[in-house]
Amino acid sequence: MVAADPLSVEREVRQRLADKVSGNLVGLWLLLPEHLRLGTWDLLRSWSGQTAPESLAPRLALHLVHEAALCRPSLRYGRSLRHKGFELANGLPFLPSDPAIHELLNAHTLEQAHQLQVQLGQLRRASGHFPGQVLALDPHRPISNSKREMVQRRPTAKQPAAKQVQTFFLLDAKSCQPLCLTHASSAQSLAQPTAQLLQMAQRILGPIPQASPLVVADVEHFTTELLDLVRQTPFDLLVPLRHSQSLQRHYQQIPAQAFTRHWAGFATATEPFQPEGTACAQPCHRYIQRTGEGPQPYYFKGFASTRPRPEIAALTCDFPDRWHIEEFFRVDQDLGWNRAGTLNLHIRLGQMSLALVAQALIHQLRQRLGVPYQLWDSPHFARDLFSGLEGDLRVEHDTIWVTYYNAPAAQQWKHHFENLPGQLQRENIDPRIPWLYNFKLDFRFR
Repeated sequence: MVAADPLSVEREVRQRLADKVSGNLVGLWLLLPEHLRLGTWDLLRSWSGQTAPESLAPRLALHLVHEAALCRPSLRYGRSLRHKGFELANGLPFLPSDPAIHELLNAHTLEQAHQLQVQLGQLRRASGHFPGQVLALDPHRPISNSKREMVQRRPTAKQPAAKQVQTFFLLDAKSCQPLCLTHASSAQSLAQPTAQLLQMAQRILGPIPQASPLVVADVEHFTTELLDLVRQTPFDLLVPLRHSQSLQRHYQQIPAQAFTRHWAGFATATEPFQPEGTACAQPCHRYIQRTGEGPQPYYFKGFASTRPRPEIAALTCDFPDRWHIEEFFRVDQDLGWNRAGTLNLHIRLGQMSLALVAQALIHQLRQRLGVPYQLWDSPHFARDLFSGLEGDLRVEHDTIWVTYYNAPAAQQWKHHFENLPGQLQRENIDPRIPWLYNFKLDFRFR
C-alpha cells in the first residue's frame, strides 16, 4: 500500500524528480505540451468532479489517457514499467491499482462520458481539427468472449453468429478525426445510438449553418426509423439502398432521357420516393447512379437522401469519403477500441472516452512532427516514440528537463520542443504544468 493523500503524492513526486529518473518511457512526455495546448487538464478535472489542483482523480484519468497512448490494455499489470518516467508524467509517484481505476470509472455515468466527449469535441472544433461538413457514421463490433447471455450477431454473411459489443463512431470524413462515440449492448438497434451521436455532434459543431452537414452511412442504416429520426435534426443522411430485384427492375424501367450523362460511363437520375412505414409526410430523394456504356448492360446503384443535395458531389466525393472511417480504425483502434472489454457499459464508455483524449493529443503531435510521423499508426507511435526514446528527467530551479539521448532523426523535429516555455508563451499558453505542481517543462537532445 502507498499513501495517496495529496500531500504525500506531492512530496513523493518532487522527491523522485529531485532523485532524477532514467528510462525509455520518457518519450511520452512529448504529449505534455499538447495537453497544455488543448486544455485537457481542465477537461479531466471537470469529468472527475474534483477541481482542486491537488486532486487525485484527474491524475488517475490522466493515467488512463497515457495508458491508451501506449496502446496497452493495462499498465497496472506490468509493474516492471515503473521507475521509467511514465507515472511521473501523470503527476503520480506510483501506478494506480485495479480497484482504484475501477472505482474511478464506476463513479461516472454514461451521460458524464458523453459530456466529456462533447467538451473535448468543442475544444477540438475551436482548434480547427475538423470542418464538420461531411460526417461518417459506422458501427465497430469487436467479438466478446463474455459468458453473459446476450444477442449474437453475424460478423459477415458467411460467418456464424457470435457475441459482440457495439461501438458507434461519428467521424469527420474530410479530416479523418472522430467527433464522438457511444457504446451499447449487442441487443441495441441502430436508431438510439445514432440519435445520441447526432445530439452530441450538434452540441460539438455549434450553430449549424444553412448548408446542413451530411451524414454518410452504410446500407444497414437504411431504415425508416433512422430516416425519420434524422429528418428531425439539422443533419442530412445519405445511405445506399439494398440491391433488391424489385429495385433493379425499377431502375431499368426509368426512361433514358431521365438520366443526366455527366461523363463517359456515368449518369444519374433523381426521383422522390416514400419509404414504406415512414411517419414523415415529406418524401425522401432517391439518386440512381448508372454506370457503363452500351451495348453492355448498365449497372445501377441507388442511394437515399433525406433532403435534396447536388448529386454529383454527394455520390462522387462525399459518399466515397465514408471509407476514411476504415482508415481511422486501422490507424487508431489500438488506443482502446479493438477489444470488447468489460460489459459494464458506463465503465467501458468512460475508458473509451478517455482514449479519445489520447487520440486528439496524438493527432496534434502528428501534425507538429510532419512527415513521416503523420503516416505512423498509433502502435508505431507507441513503440518507436513514446516507448523507444532513451532519456532522463531532472529538475533545475522551476523547470523539469527531459533529456533524450540519440533520438532518431531529432534534427527534423527537436525545434518544436527546445525552449518550450518560450514557445508556449508566444502562443499565449501558460507554460506551467498544473498536475506537476506548476513546474515548467523543457527538452534537450544529446
